Amino acid sequence: MSASIWVDADACPVVIREILFKAARRTAVPLTLVANQSLPVPGDANIRSLQVSAGFDEADHEIVRRAQAGDLVITSDIPLADELLAKDVLALSPRGELFSKSSIKAKLGMRDFMETLRGSGIHTGGPDAMNASDRQAFANQLDRWLTRALKR
Repeated sequence: MSASIWVDADACPVVIREILFKAARRTAVPLTLVANQSLPVPGDANIRSLQVSAGFDEADHEIVRRAQAGDLVITSDIPLADELLAKDVLALSPRGELFSKSSIKAKLGMRDFMETLRGSGIHTGGPDAMNASDRQAFANQLDRWLTRALKR
């Protein structure tokens, strides 16, 4: 198997990291958490943490540089997902949403609109708390990707 999983780990919920650790142990798929800080990872040979320098989007830049077509990246960062999709890298949110080339531009537009509202002082609220159905949706999408990746 040549495909890898990359995690935009600075904002990835711990519960999602745990799901990823279990999947990586079970399948031996290479898993790399990329963050601006040191993150603890299990002692498995195929699971590692990569600390990048502190700075805006440093982890994102490193993921784009390293991820290859067919890899999977876990991120909720829409601009990062857009860059990855252009490289034929799959992007999956921690809530189980698989980003696609057909929908990413609309998501970027909405993100920019909400950012404009926040910039003008309008409180837009944040995302709902992660729940069991989000975790299940993520696990299901991850299993689908692993099944396809392991057949290659």
